[in-house]
Amino acid sequence: MIEKLVLFGATGDLAGRFLFPALAALHAADKLPEDFCVVGSATSDRSAEQFQRFAAERLDEHAANVSAASRDWLVQRLRYRAVDFNDRHSVADVLGEGGTTPLAAYLALPTGVFPLAVTALSKAGLPEASRIVLEKPFGENLESALALNALLARLTGDAMEQEVFRVDHVLGMPTVQNLIGLRMANPILESIWNSAQIEQIEILWEETLALEGRATYYDKAGALKDVMQNHMFQLLSLVTMEPPSSFDERELRDRKVDALRSICALTEKDVVSRTRRGRYTAGSVGNREIPGYVDEKGVDPKRGTETFSEVALEFDSPRWSGTRFVLRAGKAMAERRKEVRVRFRASAKRKGMPNELEIGIDGPEDLNLRLTGSSAGSPPTFVPLTFRAPTPPSDLPAYSRVLIDILHGGSTLSVRGDEAEESWRVLTPVLNAWAEDRVPLQDYPAGSAGPQAS
Repeated sequence: MIEKLVLFGATGDLAGRFLFPALAALHAADKLPEDFCVVGSATSDRSAEQFQRFAAERLDEHAANVSAASRDWLVQRLRYRAVDFNDRHSVADVLGEGGTTPLAAYLALPTGVFPLAVTALSKAGLPEASRIVLEKPFGENLESALALNALLARLTGDAMEQEVFRVDHVLGMPTVQNLIGLRMANPILESIWNSAQIEQIEILWEETLALEGRATYYDKAGALKDVMQNHMFQLLSLVTMEPPSSFDERELRDRKVDALRSICALTEKDVVSRTRRGRYTAGSVGNREIPGYVDEKGVDPKRGTETFSEVALEFDSPRWSGTRFVLRAGKAMAERRKEVRVRFRASAKRKGMPNELEIGIDGPEDLNLRLTGSSAGSPPTFVPLTFRAPTPPSDLPAYSRVLIDILHGGSTLSVRGDEAEESWRVLTPVLNAWAEDRVPLQDYPAGSAGPQAS
């Protein structure tokens, strides 16, 4: 097990909101050794005591459910070093020059900094059996993802997929892992998991949260790059892949890539007719007043960044030809919905009343199955019946599960390089058309269901 984590970008939102709480939760679950060490690093100068206070404040805010003893334990094991990626000696100092202990170098950084950081790590020299961990999104488009994979391949050789870990924390969600079991372990579902029985599958990532102070990152990304290219395409691959012959890392990821490769390429005409983008204006979500996106601090209205994205896809495969797949993400929406919604084809006798299955993918969402029953009248009429079951409780946050995989040398929860490339391949025509304003940027009030469908 790797016992040293070097966290670049340690003063950022990701570290404070997710990584520190995940580490504290791992200690509380007795899954970290007592001599575990975390070296935080960023470009700013600060003392170890200042960094520890910063971390303690974030833990109090975002990990109040973790014992105070585990939070204090983590704070006491935090060290800090300022870094300049253009200075090999600065990077070596952060890593611990001359040390032979394997470490995980976690890049919680903007994706545009990845090439510089990866090159600097290589020049400084990582101890044998170390790992380079890169946060999502992996690249900013297909070209940059290909270039980053090529750079990593040059630096790591044949060991790239073992030494490189591309993070997508959605894979650590127990509800997402349960999605595989739900499909593969239940013959009643697997027998109807095809286009003959399923009319449409929606993957929803709708949030009531607005920008929440993340303009520095979000205004350069938007909804499509922030969650669709990564989180939602990972879900899409798990929903559509063929059953693997085993659940080892290689086989599982091979099947995911096969599924992504069978997505039909979008033409320019397809992008115009099958995609939507929007941006929220002022409104209210519950009892919260939300300013318009362009009025949020740090936003540049000229960028035309979308806070809502929708893409409809088709597959060229025996299993899925004829089924429509809709991916929809949005901020400042009326309801929080993160789910996979499966709509089964209606029979000729009950047109307009399809059966549906809703699978929650983040948090305490239930699994809902809506079937058709009949009323007790004369004559009887068709009525909807809903069966609800809670999803299994989670013992650890998603990021804790990801960190376990990283520290133990696993790759099951890592995104393979070709997976990232395939998702960018599918979305490149969308990015190009949106950049050229061939799809209008529609306004929608915060607290609504998004822009009106055309």
